[in-house]
Amino acid sequence: MNDASEAVVAFEDVWLRYGPDREVLRSVSFELPPHSFQFLTGPSGAGKTSLIRLVLLSLAPNAGRIRLFGHDVGAIGAESVTALRRRMGVVFQDFRLLDHLSTYENVALPLRVQGRGEASYRAEVMELLDWVGLGHRVGDRPPALSGGEKQRAAIARALIARPELILADEPTGNVDPPMARRLLHLFVELNRMGTAVVIATHDPSLLDQVEARHLRLEGGQVDVLDPTR
Repeated sequence: MNDASEAVVAFEDVWLRYGPDREVLRSVSFELPPHSFQFLTGPSGAGKTSLIRLVLLSLAPNAGRIRLFGHDVGAIGAESVTALRRRMGVVFQDFRLLDHLSTYENVALPLRVQGRGEASYRAEVMELLDWVGLGHRVGDRPPALSGGEKQRAAIARALIARPELILADEPTGNVDPPMARRLLHLFVELNRMGTAVVIATHDPSLLDQVEARHLRLEGGQVDVLDPTR
């Protein structure tokens, strides 16, 4: 575990390019405090998903340093990368649920991958499904779920391993406004329980509902706006 006062994510002069002509990030520096809540905003194509992929260690920067939970990710081995990824949860706009598994099985999958037996996690999964409002859908497969239900299942799957940081990439992009507000409420409640949350969105209506830090990505650079101060 990192020190309680240490940033969960820190970018220091980070650059990211796709080929010689497409510069996505230019000398980006910022920190995400522990237990914080922030929106990652910016126009479509600005690089929000690329920034999230850098945090998830599925991309490497061309230059600069990234620290996760106090660890310099450029100086650690494969086992440490796996350990850091397990301290994070991710929610994608396109859900990424497995259609051949039930809602319960999709949510439990990260724990099965860790080698845990079902007896050790069944009550935990059921409690979490109740919390996101899917207690009545445990046996249904994703094709039978609505868009909002699929997104809540994806949120539950991201939470089941009790991550210290949740990254949500356009989590309300495929749902109607009332469901978007309900999903946002889940993230706010999660943050109140101590998890750091980053929500990437281009939906301005979400920004008006929560007083939170904004990381605005545009022109390859990130400006940090903090209305809570």
